[in-house]
Amino acid sequence: MRSAVARVISLEGSGPRDAGAAMAVSEEGKVSGSVSGGCVEGAVVAEALEIIESGERKIVSFGYSDDEAYAVGLTCGGTINLYIEPFDW
Repeated sequence: MRSAVARVISLEGSGPRDAGAAMAVSEEGKVSGSVSGGCVEGAVVAEALEIIESGERKIVSFGYSDDEAYAVGLTCGGTINLYIEPFDW
């Protein structure tokens, strides 16, 4: 089964998960684990599905200022930096 694994490699500002937190996404879109406690999980799944198709590894960043985060109902501000790589089971 083809899948991708996303890992938190660093945080800038506040974030819900520490470096090392991981999330796996299967080619069917099944998810195990969490890298943000819900703040950006949907966007991470989309990135992971693209990586499964391309086979490329990449570093991605997701972030909001604290004011932007609170405005859209998120409890976390800051930036989450992730390393996402394909994983062939």
